Amino acid sequence: MKRCAIFSLVPCFRLTYHVELGTASSYLPFSLFTRCLAQRLYTSGSTNTRPFPDYSPKKPKIRDAELVHQISTAIKLRRYEPLRRVLKPYEVKFRSDHLIWVLMNIRSDYRLVLDFFYWACLRRDPNLESRCIVIQIAAASKDLKTAHYLIRNFWEKPNLDVSLSYAHFVERLIYTYKDWGADIHVFDVFFQVLAEAGMLNEARKLFDKLLNYGLVLSIDSCNLYLTRLSNNYDGVGMALKAFSEFPEVGVCWNAASYNIMIHCICRLGKIKEAHLLLLQMELRGFIPDVVSYSTIINGYCHLGELQRMLKLIEEMQVKGLKPNSFTYNSIILLLCETGKVVEAKNVLREMMNQGIIPDNVIYTTLIDGCCKLGNVAAAHKLFKEMQDLNLVPDLITYTAIISGFCRTGKMVEAHKLFCEMLNKGLKPDEVTYTALIDGYCKAGEVKEAFSLHNHMVQVGLTPNVVTYTALADGLCKQGEIDTANELLHEMCQKGLQLNIYTYNSIVNGLCKSGNIKQAMKLMEDMIVAGFHPDTFTYTTLMDGYCKSWEMVKAHELLREMLDKGLQPTVVTFNVLMNGFCMSGMLEDGERLLKWMLEKGIMPNATTYNCLMKQHCIRNNMRATTAFYKGMCAQGIVPDSNTYNILIKGHSKARNMKEAWFLHREMVGKGFTLTAASYNALIKGFLKRKKFLEARELFEEMRREGFVSEREIYNFFVDVNFEEGNMETTLELCDEAIEQFLDNVKFINLLRIVVTNIPVTQLSPCHTNCKVEGADIKRAVVILYDGFPSKIILVKIACKDAAISVLCLNLQSLKGLDA
Repeated sequence: MKRCAIFSLVPCFRLTYHVELGTASSYLPFSLFTRCLAQRLYTSGSTNTRPFPDYSPKKPKIRDAELVHQISTAIKLRRYEPLRRVLKPYEVKFRSDHLIWVLMNIRSDYRLVLDFFYWACLRRDPNLESRCIVIQIAAASKDLKTAHYLIRNFWEKPNLDVSLSYAHFVERLIYTYKDWGADIHVFDVFFQVLAEAGMLNEARKLFDKLLNYGLVLSIDSCNLYLTRLSNNYDGVGMALKAFSEFPEVGVCWNAASYNIMIHCICRLGKIKEAHLLLLQMELRGFIPDVVSYSTIINGYCHLGELQRMLKLIEEMQVKGLKPNSFTYNSIILLLCETGKVVEAKNVLREMMNQGIIPDNVIYTTLIDGCCKLGNVAAAHKLFKEMQDLNLVPDLITYTAIISGFCRTGKMVEAHKLFCEMLNKGLKPDEVTYTALIDGYCKAGEVKEAFSLHNHMVQVGLTPNVVTYTALADGLCKQGEIDTANELLHEMCQKGLQLNIYTYNSIVNGLCKSGNIKQAMKLMEDMIVAGFHPDTFTYTTLMDGYCKSWEMVKAHELLREMLDKGLQPTVVTFNVLMNGFCMSGMLEDGERLLKWMLEKGIMPNATTYNCLMKQHCIRNNMRATTAFYKGMCAQGIVPDSNTYNILIKGHSKARNMKEAWFLHREMVGKGFTLTAASYNALIKGFLKRKKFLEARELFEEMRREGFVSEREIYNFFVDVNFEEGNMETTLELCDEAIEQFLDNVKFINLLRIVVTNIPVTQLSPCHTNCKVEGADIKRAVVILYDGFPSKIILVKIACKDAAISVLCLNLQSLKGLDA
């Protein structure tokens, strides 16, 4: 009896016991070993411990004994013949009782036992006792994989009475244990099968029952039990109870056990308690690993506890632990959620420098973060980078970047990605379609939005409240209030209920179209329908009044909102700030900012942008810089709009060093300059006689697809002409005509009309296509406003096409007054 009890200690000291491989390594510290040993010996010496029963099968009758002897002999004497051929003469007389008796004769040959058992199974289902015998022999032969299969195979049978089957199985397994192997691993395997099958109550019963026989299951089996319990929300309580109770009966938890429980407690949202367990783990002699720290870091990330997360990372590095992909993913997620996307991208670079390959989730998180900040250019760059690493964007990735393009009004790019997504076999869901529909509605392309809605229905997707709200919002912004109401009635007929978001969206649409009175009436209807206007409702209406320069009414709404106990958000204050600034009430705006800071209401980049923009317009760059420094001191991250405002302001004031520095910083963060910022920078450099910098920016601007102002085109046309770059000169001229001349302007800018002029008199130095031999019916000479006097553009109307010609020799045009 003592042999069984002491032998059962071994799994407790093993940290890496693998059932399938049957190996063991990495022992616990000696002090812990002795403590566990003493505890186990105490348990095994308890007077409550019962012995395993002796095995006493019924004896065969003479006729059965003869058949068993014949089968046993035939099996042993076979050489390479298949067992089915050797045993064919005995198939008719063979019964399940014979199986156990034959096994008793051949038990010393494990391979023979398995072959015979599988042969018997093909004839008839073996009884439970014979199955348990073979399981015991497999465990004693260290073939735990087969033992696991045979137990699992039993529990996979259909229509099993779990309670009754469990009782019979345990009883037979204990009954056959002593004389058919006496290897304690058999109970480990059985326990693991129960845990894997989700039979956690039965697993706990088995654990308690084995204590009666002086056996405690291995740490790996107990860890599996904890894992399965913690995967189920209802089992978390049982896991905590087991973690507390098991050491009392001799289970020695290891680092993996603590990691499981830390994960379990984090799932409950008790991150501080999980952190305390991490500290307790260390005090008990276990070294936390990267999994321990990553789990706590992930928990703090979900709580938005940035400082705690950074402190834990620092602690990891002190202990020589390197973050894994899970750790980095948690960090990147928190940074993106807090708007620190630049820092998140730096973490990505650090991760890649460590040789850790990012996955789809990390790139999707970053792409979504960039899009929410309005930095779609950076998101698209990450999207391409992701594909260069052979990471395939999934539905969530495409939806994130499509939503980003839609939010910034870039519907051509959004549609292109949508088509790319379809071509790759990805099926858009309601979220993808709704994002596109909302984008088209905000861009004023309601017809395209409804076309997508129809396509969505055709592919079997059901538009939801958000989809209908987006469509109604689009209609309201176009002043089609009646159509919007019809749509909402249709929505209600389909069983969808109007909610606060639907009402708010229509209020927003009415305000955007200038129908503030109707928006106010809708708010009254909303109250009658049982919906209470929220902060968004009041903020939207206040925005409408502010943009109509009705600041008094906006103030009245704010008071009404506060009287109802609604808390204004930073957006509410931004609306007021924008109203003050647009109305030229800068002092009121500055007082509002001061009041916000005093009350602990954290402004954002938009708050400061309103003030900085107005000071830039007034050319007060000292005040603008002061606000910018104050913004950064508050830890507020500048956005794309911030940089564009500052660049335009400094360029206008000819502070080109500051403007150039901000341009470089902005590009480094992945933001894109607007056309207005490019124009301001270029003009600023030209005024400072910094022609190289101006030219570099002009080329960059063209590469980005932006159009510069007319006077900038004029300057660079002249420069290229002087340098003899005729190809570039004509290219810029064509761009200028395309961008600045529509049909009406073209007619108005006609200076001279000449008919029937021979081609030879035009003396072209360059043409977009051949003019030799062209049948010219009319030549129109346009003296383009602002171009150098020596350059004249000639537009020649031919039979087949219009040809742009750059003419340098004015004297060749006879009869024309140059």
